[in-house]
Amino acid sequence: MAPERTVLRVLKGETVFPPPLWMMRQAGRYLPEYRESRKRAGSFLDLCYDPDLAVEVTLQPIERFGFDVSILFSDILVVPHALGRMLRFEEGRGPQMMPITAREIDALETEAFHVNLAPVYETVRQLRQKLPAETTLIGFCGAPWTVATYMIAGHGTPDQAPARLFAYREPEAFRKLLGLLAAQSADYLIRQIEAGADAVQIFDSWAGVLDEASFEAFCVEPVREIVARVKAAHPDVPVIGFPKGAGAGYASYRQKTGVDGLGLDWTVSLTAAQALQREGAVQGNLDPLRLVAGGRALEDGVDAILKALGNGPLIFNLGHGIVPETPIAHVEAMVRQVRSAVR
Repeated sequence: MAPERTVLRVLKGETVFPPPLWMMRQAGRYLPEYRESRKRAGSFLDLCYDPDLAVEVTLQPIERFGFDVSILFSDILVVPHALGRMLRFEEGRGPQMMPITAREIDALETEAFHVNLAPVYETVRQLRQKLPAETTLIGFCGAPWTVATYMIAGHGTPDQAPARLFAYREPEAFRKLLGLLAAQSADYLIRQIEAGADAVQIFDSWAGVLDEASFEAFCVEPVREIVARVKAAHPDVPVIGFPKGAGAGYASYRQKTGVDGLGLDWTVSLTAAQALQREGAVQGNLDPLRLVAGGRALEDGVDAILKALGNGPLIFNLGHGIVPETPIAHVEAMVRQVRSAVR
C-alpha cells in the first residue's frame, strides 16, 4: 500500500490533520457531468455495468474536488441481481425487484455470480490505473440485512416492515438468506480487492429500524462473517462499516464485527463520536442538509466536527449520501474549509 494514501493511515489508527475527506454518493446527480454520462448510458443499471462509463463517473468528483477517496460507482443491489433476481430502477420510484419468497431462496443462482459481476471488477481494475497514486480506492457492498430488505419487499419502504415480518415468520429461511448474502458479499469484496481496491465499505442503510435482538442477529452477525472472510483473504485491507441509525448499537457493532473504521450518521452526537473514536477510526458525520444550506450552517457543522474529532483518527465525510439538490459551490466551500483547517 502506498504510504501517501492518508485514508489508509487513518484506518490504521493514525491521526492526520487536516483529515482526509470524501463524500458518500460523491459521483451523482448534483454534478452536471454525471447527468450527461447517465443520459448516455441509457439506464442506471447500464451505467453500473459499463466499465468505461462507470470509471468516467467515478473519476468526475476526483477531478473536480480532489477528494482523498474514490469509491467505486455501482449499487448495492447488483449482488441480488447477479444472483438471478430481476432488478430495474424507475425514475422517482427507485429500485424495483420481484419480491422473493422463502421457497425461492434455495434457487438463487450462485454459479454465475462472478461472471455477472465481471464488469464491476473491470471497473475497479481500470480505476486503480487511472486514479492519482495518492487517492485511496474504496470498494463496497451492501450489508446482508439491507440488501435482504429490498429483496423481500421488492422496493424500499419507510421502516422495512415486510423484511421484519418475514424474519419473524420465516426465521429459518431468513437466516439462510442472510448467510448466503454474507458469503457472496464477502467473495464480492475479495474480488474487488484483488482487482485493486485499497479498502472496502459495508453499507447497512437500514440498521436503525431493528430492535436490539434483531440488530444483533441481522446486522452484527452477518457483517462479522463478511469481515472475517475478507480478513482471512486480505488481513491488511481495512474494512469500514456504516450501520446507519444504529444509535447506541454503534459501539458493540464495532467491537463484534471487527471493522477497522466506523461510519457515523449525522444523528450521532459528537460526544458519542469521541467515545467511539477512542476505539479506532471514525468517518462522518456532517448532516447532508447542512451542505445543501451552505453558509453559516455548513461552516458551523464542519467546524464542530473538526474541533471534536480532529485530534483522533478521522475521515471527514457526510453522515449519509449527498443529495441531488446540493449546490456545487457548497461542496467547494466545504473542501476549502476542511483543507485549510488549523488546530
